Amino acid sequence: MFTYLLRRLLLMFPTLLGITLVVFVVMAASPGGISAKSLVEGQNLDPEAKKEIEAYYNRLYGLNDPAWMQYLRWLNNVSPIGFTFDDENHLSGFSFTKGSDLGKSFRYGRPVTDLLAERVPITVLLNVLSIPIVYLMALLVGVRAAVERGRSFDVSSGMVMLGLWSVPTMLAGVLLIGFTANEQYWHWFPTAGLSDRVVLDQVFLPHWSNLWDLALLFVGVTLGSAMFLAMASAGKRLRMGFFALSWGAIGFVMIQLLPAADRSLFLSLLVPAAFALLAASVASSDYRLLRQLGFLLTGFLLGAVLSVKGMQGEWTRGFLLDRIWHLVLPVVCLSYGGFAGLAKLTRTSVLENLLSDYARTARAKGLAESAVLWRHVFRNSLLPLITVAASLLPSLLAGSVIVESIFSIEGMGKLAVEAVQTRDRELVLSITLVGGMLTLLGYLLADLLYAFADPRVSYE
Repeated sequence: MFTYLLRRLLLMFPTLLGITLVVFVVMAASPGGISAKSLVEGQNLDPEAKKEIEAYYNRLYGLNDPAWMQYLRWLNNVSPIGFTFDDENHLSGFSFTKGSDLGKSFRYGRPVTDLLAERVPITVLLNVLSIPIVYLMALLVGVRAAVERGRSFDVSSGMVMLGLWSVPTMLAGVLLIGFTANEQYWHWFPTAGLSDRVVLDQVFLPHWSNLWDLALLFVGVTLGSAMFLAMASAGKRLRMGFFALSWGAIGFVMIQLLPAADRSLFLSLLVPAAFALLAASVASSDYRLLRQLGFLLTGFLLGAVLSVKGMQGEWTRGFLLDRIWHLVLPVVCLSYGGFAGLAKLTRTSVLENLLSDYARTARAKGLAESAVLWRHVFRNSLLPLITVAASLLPSLLAGSVIVESIFSIEGMGKLAVEAVQTRDRELVLSITLVGGMLTLLGYLLADLLYAFADPRVSYE
């Protein structure tokens, strides 16, 4: 295992070299290339000032050198060992301890390391929140769909997953902002950023001026969650009627919150009816865990909203609650596509193993169906999921480019877009290097997880 791990780590270096070389060649071969003229293009400067700025960029970044020399110089700067240069970019020697330097951004005039240190944690936060949601929902839906092959849950969930997978992230983001963050409709969420300026001077946790308001919130959330959770285990007709009535009322209230010019009798009937129909279908499901999750979430949100409406004093949402409030829409946009695709893959993988010979043998020996599913079938179904997990992080990073641009989040995705638009050589190559490294580490981690999931896999 150690030899295999060492070999894979050593192979990362030529792979990263090839990735950055391809990106650099594409930038250099594009119209205008990487030159000082492209950096001052579009600026209203007199010819003498333009020449001075071009000369400064050429001297600072060596842009008047051949393309191959520019790439080798960047590679030398990134490498922790290599040649050293003086202030005039003349070769001064060779050092084994010079350290790695990602250079200075053309656009921002700041070290690339500082920019990445600011932006990477934001993108990581989005993905850390999205990945558990993707896997949790995919396993809940995919495993159940495989067990109930051909039944109503399998058919309905398959249609929903296909529909979610078909909606582009860009369209979903625009629709969410247009309907749930627009003052013309329901202004429930912010349209951009990760926090409001006012919360920077507030406390970290939410704060209430009246302790009775805090007690009211606790009681409301507890009672709402408990009541809905209890109804999730009631008789089928009773829970269907209760849940349909609750969501029908929610839909009616949502329509009444619209401006008078946008309300109509048609919407007042259509939206509550659609909500009630969807809620009834969830309540009628035999999948107890998913049903309880839907009831519990509804009770929690209703209890919280009604408690807030009944508060008499003032309250401050604080930095934490404000950050969560800003993250809801971006995380939804990042999660739904991955969860839909992974749920279909989970169903296929589990279904294939459910029909295998060893599963039938386990049932013939008298094992319960749950033991066959989770002890035997599920473990052997993990290999395709691990394979997808290796590419899930890079795909979420790619999705972050769209989400961060739509919601104006200052993360690495938006930074990559700005770097490409301004032909910021140092920034583009550094982001490529970080993304390539994460991708290769993801594939290496997947290979290691294969050995833990399947004892037959060996790298000795």
